[in-house]
Amino acid sequence: MAIRAIFFDFGGVIMRTEYQSPRQRLAERFNMDYDEIDKAVFGSDSARRASIGEITEEMHWTEISKRFKQPASEMQAFRDSFFGGDVIDRALVETIRSWRGKYHIGLISNAWSGLREFITKEKLIDIFDTVIISAEVGVTKPDVKIYHIALEQANVKADEAVFVDDMLVNIEACELLGMLGVEFRDPQDGLKQLNRILSLK
Repeated sequence: MAIRAIFFDFGGVIMRTEYQSPRQRLAERFNMDYDEIDKAVFGSDSARRASIGEITEEMHWTEISKRFKQPASEMQAFRDSFFGGDVIDRALVETIRSWRGKYHIGLISNAWSGLREFITKEKLIDIFDTVIISAEVGVTKPDVKIYHIALEQANVKADEAVFVDDMLVNIEACELLGMLGVEFRDPQDGLKQLNRILSLK
């Protein structure tokens, strides 16, 4: 079966934490290590609830401000520091853009309610034919429901689709449905794997 759709994760693939120092400095400010502050922001109950749309992203950050005893006026600086090492891979974006028209290009992301606004502001939303954000659909990877939603919106069968994600558990889940998966470790290797799949199909 020919590949008709390519789906991408966002965080960890299109945008990655290339520089750990801003987050590391923020952690040290609160007498934490890097993993602790990472877990406090991404692994909290409010983060989980924001990821499935039970609360907004702003409500999640309000909970974070309480956790770190920060006034609301300081939270933008906190967020800027936390994400200060995150970089959008513009070269990868242009490669994806070059596939528009030949393949259905989709996004499948575990993310809070602010992602759509962010990718619109960064002029990234136009590279996608469909955008599936967990906070908007109420389910997160690796739950297979989110892949069903993506396939239905793209109007493709599982064996006509490939998914690129940086987490093996998410790749294994999509493969259970019959999709092909590419575990994204670095851009060069990820694109090599993806091009190999596309050339064989």
